[in-house]
Amino acid sequence: MKIKPFYLIVCLAIILPITAYSSNIINPKNGVLNTNGTLIWYEAALLGIEGKGWTNTISDYDRLPITAKKKVRKAIWDISKFPSGLFVRFKTNAKTINVNWILTNPELAVLHMPATGVSGIDLYAGNKEGELRFCANGRPHSISNNVTFTLPVSQEYVIYFPTYNELKSLKIGIPKGKYLSKISSPPRSIVFYGTSITEGGCASRPGMIATSIIGRKLGISIINMGFSGNGTMEVELADIISELNPDIYVLDPLWNMTPEMVSERVEPFVKKLRKNRPTTPVILVEDSNFNDLPTVKGDILRKIYAKLIKEGDQNLYFLSNKNMLGTDGEATVDGCHFSDLGMMRQADAYIKYLKPILKK
Repeated sequence: MKIKPFYLIVCLAIILPITAYSSNIINPKNGVLNTNGTLIWYEAALLGIEGKGWTNTISDYDRLPITAKKKVRKAIWDISKFPSGLFVRFKTNAKTINVNWILTNPELAVLHMPATGVSGIDLYAGNKEGELRFCANGRPHSISNNVTFTLPVSQEYVIYFPTYNELKSLKIGIPKGKYLSKISSPPRSIVFYGTSITEGGCASRPGMIATSIIGRKLGISIINMGFSGNGTMEVELADIISELNPDIYVLDPLWNMTPEMVSERVEPFVKKLRKNRPTTPVILVEDSNFNDLPTVKGDILRKIYAKLIKEGDQNLYFLSNKNMLGTDGEATVDGCHFSDLGMMRQADAYIKYLKPILKK
């Protein structure tokens, strides 16, 4: 029997979405059935970890490539083992999921940041408007942790990884007979380079890091290159991050730098980026302070920015920190590191500034 074109089109319309959809479902054979046969455990890496700039990493949860180990100081390399800003995005028809995550450091919290932020995980789910909303935090109790999440009905779920503890493994347990499916990452990205504040200090949970908030609100992938106490603009880092091809670079390291470092390192850092990324927008951010503005370092940065603009860099931007953290002095936990309020205020300031640049 000859098939009429109309029927062929209808059949294709039905078949193609199913085929495309099913191709993203993780094969249960790639998981491990638990001992009582009720759950299939899947490594998070099977979903594709978002927020990673490189795939050639020693661990699935590292932020720098293996090639960087010989180029950067040991302190930076060690901090790059923290999966700050990394997460997985997925879909499932399960009503509950189990998550097991294994850490390397038994010190789950630090003096000015709770265990929920240092070593915990966050679950978010998309609502009817397509916005990701917080559902629950997985609280850490030891090196090895298990939590059961009850899921709202959604087409998209996200699990954010710990901020300041190295992650050995993270597995998602799905009831047998239910599926776990990949969701593609947004095609556009922004690289944030900076200090412990960029890395996430001191958000109460991973989803409240400013870069995580920005990623959700802009619908864009964020690559978090924050290095606690070590965001000092060594030219080696410029060389490494210039391997990436983001839509924008945001440079916010001044809290870790002396005025002398700002004078000596900012210009070479930017020019090193420009060798590989001559037209990518680069944003220089004034130090995230709220007292005595502009600071000495902020003044130096402004002069360097003006010099580079005069020399012809047409894709260089400067973000003032004026009122970035509000005017009430309540946005930090210690006068430096941001509370959740500070993270939200900084994210809002960034989003307002980034939107028109992204439109270009």
